[in-house]
Amino acid sequence: MHHGRFKLERAVFAALVAALSTTAGAQSYPAKPIRLVVPLAPGGGGDIVARIIGQKISEPLGQAVIVDNRPGGSTIIGTELVARSAPDGYTLVMATSSHGINPSLYKLPFDPIKDFTPVCFFATSPMMLTVHPNVPAKTVKDLIAVAKANPGKLNYASSGTASIVHLAGELFNVSAGVKTVHIPYKGTGPALNDLLGGQIDMMFASPVPTIPHVKAGKLRAIAMASTQRSPAMPDLPTVAEGGLPGFEAATYFIVLGPANMPAAVVSRLNGEMIKAAQLPDVNERLSTQGATVVGGTPQQALAHIETEIARWAKVVKAAGVKGEQ
Repeated sequence: MHHGRFKLERAVFAALVAALSTTAGAQSYPAKPIRLVVPLAPGGGGDIVARIIGQKISEPLGQAVIVDNRPGGSTIIGTELVARSAPDGYTLVMATSSHGINPSLYKLPFDPIKDFTPVCFFATSPMMLTVHPNVPAKTVKDLIAVAKANPGKLNYASSGTASIVHLAGELFNVSAGVKTVHIPYKGTGPALNDLLGGQIDMMFASPVPTIPHVKAGKLRAIAMASTQRSPAMPDLPTVAEGGLPGFEAATYFIVLGPANMPAAVVSRLNGEMIKAAQLPDVNERLSTQGATVVGGTPQQALAHIETEIARWAKVVKAAGVKGEQ
C-alpha cells in the first residue's frame, strides 16, 4: 500500500518539476540569439520583411535576431532545416507563397502543416497585373476580351516556373477561360525588363518593382490580385472587381517554427511580432512596398496556409503545371 502511494507521490512530484521547468524556460526565453531562416536569396520581399521583424523584436526580447539566408530548391532547403531543428524557439523560418505551392509540385521532405508550429501571420503582398502599353486593354474585362479574340497570342512573364507569379498567370487562364502563354525567366528583374521592352505582353508581379514604371507611364496597371484594394494604389480595382470573383494571388510573410514549440514561447514571439507590426514606421515601410500588415495569430497563420495549399493544388492540376527538379 505504502509502495503504491510512494509511486504516486513520485509521479506527482515529477509532473510538478516538469511543469515548473517549462514555465521557467518560457520566462527565461530567449537566453541566446534567435535565428530566422529566410529560404530565399537576399533582397527579395521575404528577406526585407524578415529583417524588419528581426530588427524590431530583438530589443524587447533582449537578444539578437539573426537573419540567415538559405536559398535553393524552391525554398525547400531552408524550410527543411527548420523542420528538423529543436522546437525551442531559437530557429524559425519566414514562410512565403512557396510554402503553399510546393506541396502540389514536389515530394517534400517535410509536412508543410504537421512539421511546423505557426507563430505569426505578419503581412501579405498581392500581385499586381500589368500590361505593356501596346496591349489594347485598360480593364480586366478588356484583357479577357483581347485574350479570347487572340487565343495563344498573348504571353505573360514569370520570375520562374511554379513561382507565385507563374501560378497567378495560370489562375487567370483557368478563371477567365483563356489561353495566354507562359514565358519563364530567372527572376523578376529580367522578366520586367522584357515587359518594359514590349517582348512580353503582361505579367503578375510584386507592386514593389512595378509601381514606379506604372507611375512613369511605361506600364499600364490593370488590377490588383487581392481581396481588397491596396493602400499603395487605392484607385486600382481588384481582379475580382473586374469580373473574376474570388481571384486572389498574393505572397505572404508567415513566421513558423518546428513542430511542438512550447505554447508560452509561441505566445511571447507572437506578442512581440504583433507589436512590431503595429509600429507606424513598419506600416509605412511595408505599404510603400505594396504589402499590408496583418499582425495575425498563429491560428490565422495556420488557416491561411491550409487555404493556400488547397487553392494552388486546384490551379496546378487544372493547368498541368510541373515543378522544376
